Amino acid sequence: MRNNDEILALFENYLAQIAMPKEPQLLYEPIIYSMSGGGKRIRPTLLLLACEAFGGDATDALGAAAAVEMFHNFTLLHDDIMDNANVRRGKPSVPAQWGENVAILSGDAMMIYAYHLLRKVPEDKLARIMDIFTPMALQVCEGQQYDMDFEQRQKVSMAEYMNMIELKTSVLLAGSAMIGAVLGDASEEDCRKIYRYALELGLAFQLQDDWLDSFGTEEELGKKIGGDILEGKKTCLMQHAMSHATEEDRDILRNTHLDSSLSDEEKIARVKAIFERYDASHTILRMISTRFERAIAILDTLDIASERTEYLRVFAENLMDRKK
Repeated sequence: MRNNDEILALFENYLAQIAMPKEPQLLYEPIIYSMSGGGKRIRPTLLLLACEAFGGDATDALGAAAAVEMFHNFTLLHDDIMDNANVRRGKPSVPAQWGENVAILSGDAMMIYAYHLLRKVPEDKLARIMDIFTPMALQVCEGQQYDMDFEQRQKVSMAEYMNMIELKTSVLLAGSAMIGAVLGDASEEDCRKIYRYALELGLAFQLQDDWLDSFGTEEELGKKIGGDILEGKKTCLMQHAMSHATEEDRDILRNTHLDSSLSDEEKIARVKAIFERYDASHTILRMISTRFERAIAILDTLDIASERTEYLRVFAENLMDRKK
């Protein structure tokens, strides 16, 4: 079994050798730019780790790993269009660099190319993997739509929010783990368990990201603190506070980001004070801990030797203590 660093190096080497077409340049250059732009390669790494945990060889799963990474980067490219984002991973975003029309078409090509990469898996497993990949891809789109829908609504429940982040964030991680397990010849029961492990881990990851945006440091988050507050996003912290606050405090939570008389620092401080008043920070930290512990506990139920889950534990621990 390869350790986490060896898995990542194996994948990066494979990714570097993928020969994208050269022409038309404005279609393929943004794809190369997106795929070489860094990132933690979380999803392909988990796919390959899961494959080897169940006795498979990661080299046989590299095409599938590249497919999920290509799909993930496609979603980021289209997210940047929808969010009017000018920066991605410290560099100009594709729409900022080439314009929205190019970004739309290059994103479409990335999604199609992801299916091309999936064809590299063993033929006898292709149908099963397609049955995982396609619903997973659709669910990510559903999650993105819910996220956009929530921007137009004043009230969003915590249950609705958790469902949205499960679709938008967790299912891609969970589907990647399940594809790896299938390629490692895991039993159907273990495939379902590894899916649940990654789903819980993905939820913990996204909840932590929400928490860090308000209560972390710039080093931990990798960007300036308070962005969600300034955009008026309905994060888990916001959902908790809104469900417990007085009507006066709810009004502050709804409207502070729109108040042009306040500086950004004042807006962040005002909203965080209400979060603290209703114990939102501690509540979300408990939710994060619960989800993480559930994920780790699932590893103990897999029908493989305990030492074979070591790198999956390391993956989970590294993910939740990440530094950008």
